[in-house]
Amino acid sequence: MIRIFLCCSAGMSTSMLVKKMEQAAAERNLQVEIAAFSMADFDDAIQKYDVCLLGPQVKFKLADFQAQAAKLNKRVEAIEPMTYGMMKGEVALDQALSLLELA
Repeated sequence: MIRIFLCCSAGMSTSMLVKKMEQAAAERNLQVEIAAFSMADFDDAIQKYDVCLLGPQVKFKLADFQAQAAKLNKRVEAIEPMTYGMMKGEVALDQALSLLELA
């Protein structure tokens, strides 16, 4: 099972993108767990999940979160604003999978 989490300022706006990503994963028969968390929950979430995608509104935390994740041999990247804004679940899923070298 691949475990992906999205991180934004409150964990709310990303929940719609999570649903779109879950739909894309289901169409591909991928076993994934996808969740959304706030920045405050990053430390706990990165322990349990394989990869993190940041919402554009928290991109300023990218370097900090990448450093934390690297200690656990995990990766963090920011979601492209266009992908996020248009809720392109398939594109976001591909991005997460590419970080895991599974795409």
